[in-house]
Amino acid sequence: MKHLFLGLFATACIAAAAQTTDSIPHRAIILSGNPDNPDHRANIATMYSRENLAFEDPASPRFLFLDKKGKVALGIGGYLKAVAMYDFSGAIDNNLFVTNMIPAPFDPAQRNRFGATANHSTIFLKMVATDTPLGRVIVYIQTNFSGDGGNYGLQLKQAYVTVGHLTLGKARSTFADGPAMAPTVDDQGPSGQVSSKNMLVQYASPSYSGFSWAISAELPSASYTTGAGARSIAQRFPDIPAYVQYSWASGSHVRLSGILRELSYRDNVQASNHFTTGWGVQLSAVGSIAGGLGFFGHYTYGKGISAYVNDLCDEGLDLVPAATDGKLHAPAVAGLTGGLRYDFSSKVFATASYSRAQLYKSAEIGPHTYRYGQYVTANVFYNPWGDLRLGLEYIHGTRKNADGEHGRANRFEAMVQYSF
Repeated sequence: MKHLFLGLFATACIAAAAQTTDSIPHRAIILSGNPDNPDHRANIATMYSRENLAFEDPASPRFLFLDKKGKVALGIGGYLKAVAMYDFSGAIDNNLFVTNMIPAPFDPAQRNRFGATANHSTIFLKMVATDTPLGRVIVYIQTNFSGDGGNYGLQLKQAYVTVGHLTLGKARSTFADGPAMAPTVDDQGPSGQVSSKNMLVQYASPSYSGFSWAISAELPSASYTTGAGARSIAQRFPDIPAYVQYSWASGSHVRLSGILRELSYRDNVQASNHFTTGWGVQLSAVGSIAGGLGFFGHYTYGKGISAYVNDLCDEGLDLVPAATDGKLHAPAVAGLTGGLRYDFSSKVFATASYSRAQLYKSAEIGPHTYRYGQYVTANVFYNPWGDLRLGLEYIHGTRKNADGEHGRANRFEAMVQYSF
């Protein structure tokens, strides 16, 4: 007990000393190493940077280990997130608000639903090192506790290494713009939002007078509706997304992104393999308007890119049957998200946003095929103290099918999140 008390006392003293070091946030606890070592300052600045992160990405690590030589910093952090929800005047049988799952036509038997989840609580490790001729090394591993029916299990969310400007591993797709995503309590996020995470190899350039660019090769994830004359086969080419970005201030930028896909399938009628080219473009932006008011959003359009749009992915919509038996084609899809954020103070902010996911010519697939979904949300977040965050959110969603049938759902959510 004596040793435990001394250990806790020493940790508290080190943490207090850390608060006087300019490059270390007030919340950090230094468990090992000397924070006053000047060689640590660049590593620590990188450790706590939120550049290119989305709202859902966890805050800076709470616990920090520093080596004696000033070359390596290791952070451990995460958050516990508990959400309670109530659906009314239309319900979705899922803890995620997915417009594709709204019953259409409206089902009176599925009018209300109460739910709660601690899914998407997360733990992560982040290491930053400078001792390499190629530049700074960043290693990042993030997991969350996903599962259905209350059967929670640890699931890998991101795992990558960055050396200089090159990144290898599972990370947010180059086609997705994290900072321009809508802040939501709902972990699914807006229907038309692009938020995919893929295995990738990415090069991201340094900034030149506010301009930067990136390109990557990513492991494709494809989902087809094949019909009787064709079937899905293994993909043979990586997806190639890229972007060009201009930043005019911290947290403000406009980005033009593009993606090229070669989607493989088997024509059973002709007994031959084929490729269909998919492509997409996206214009996204985030920035300040005046005072505490800011904006965020994007517009996405393309063919064969449903795997990248939140409420269209894994629905068999990357390729669908063409008029000729045995042939598949890439249908056009679009995603739109736009919203405003207002910061009342350093502790309270609110957002309101609208999103739409659209599948064009969906009647070719069948009358009950999803045509479009809309996702309207308003929320408020409050940090009463330290690392505690509270959130309240209202979501209204609609789904319309190719035959005109439509459904709706409404949800209130309350969130308690504690970061560590």
